Formats: sequence, C-alpha cells, structure tokens
Amino acid sequence: MKTKANLIRIAFFIVFAVVLALGKPVLWLVFFAASLVGALFFGRLYCGYACPMNTLMIPTDWLGKKLKIQKQNTPSLLAKGWLPWAALALSLAAMLIGKRLLNRNLPVLPLWVLLSVLVTLRYKPEVFHNLICPFGALQRFFGRFTRRSKQVDAAACIGCRKCEKVCPSAAIRVEASSKKALITPALCHQCTNCQAVCPTDAIHYTATALSVEH
Repeated sequence: MKTKANLIRIAFFIVFAVVLALGKPVLWLVFFAASLVGALFFGRLYCGYACPMNTLMIPTDWLGKKLKIQKQNTPSLLAKGWLPWAALALSLAAMLIGKRLLNRNLPVLPLWVLLSVLVTLRYKPEVFHNLICPFGALQRFFGRFTRRSKQVDAAACIGCRKCEKVCPSAAIRVEASSKKALITPALCHQCTNCQAVCPTDAIHYTATALSVEH
C-alpha cells in the first residue's frame, strides 16, 4: 500500500515538473482547482497524493528527524491561522502581476515547494500543512464538506495513539474522555499512514456525514 502511494506521488511530481518546464503553471493551477471540487466528494486526495510539496516533505521530515534538527513545538506566531490566507492572497497577486505587467510567469509554485522543504526540516509537517500552506487552506475549507473520508470505528479502536503519531497533518486525535481516535476530515490527507499502523483495522475510507473542522 505504501509503495503504491509513493509511486502515485512520484508520478504526479514528474507531471508537475514537466508542466513547469514547459512554462505552463496555469495548467497545474487548473488541476488544483478541479481537485477542490473533488475534495467535496472524496476528501483531500490532492494533498495526500498529488501535491509536489507533500511529496518532498515526506523524505524531508525523515531527514529532519534523522539529523535531530526538527523541533516538536509549533511557532506561536502561526497559531492564529491567518498566514495561509494572507499567503494565498500574496501568491495570487504575484502571479497576476507577473503575467499582466511583466509578461512572465513568476516562480511562485517552485518557491512554495522550496519553502515547504525548508520549514519541514525545522518543524513537524503539520506546521506547514495547517498553518502556512495557502493551497492547504483552500483544501481544508472544501474538505470540511467531504462526503467520503477516513473514519475510525470506535468499537474497534483501542486508543493506542499509533495513528495519531504517524498522521502528517494532525488530523487524528485520541479523545481524553473516550480514549477513542477521531479523524477531522478537513485536515485529513486521505493517505494510508494511519491504516498501516492500526493494530485492530479500525480505520477505513467510508462515506461520512457533512463534517466540521474541530
């Protein structure tokens, strides 16, 4: 399962690189826009499998831990959650100004890829995913209303927290009162990390009622 997921990510990353090499970043943005509609029905599959930033963040996260330079805390400056939306506005403005006034495509997307790597070397992936990424902010908004998502079977969950530890976007939390894991669809990338480590096979990708971010 993990190998298949990685192959899908690599394939999408190659497509992303080709699109940039051809000087057609708008094609990727059109694909991203389509993925927002898809998120309404299938969750944030784009973030889990197609996003070039996430693809590079996975090995970067491993490297940051290996080098012991990755901090576990979240910068307090980012806690209010305004940065992704400000970054989105600035990114769109930069792309429009570059195209309209300079008649060229400014390297906005490559810069975000680079920033995602640098941030993840220093902080947990969830910091960039949830508190910095402008594209993640849009995915998170649309993902709140998804019709399908990873969900936990409370009857099978033993509250071991293994799923919580491997989630790259902090979408899983074991409730203190019930000792059961809960998944927030708005944050979930629909990857297979949690399923792979669950000792009781309590996590499945199923239909869900409209959800609200915790």
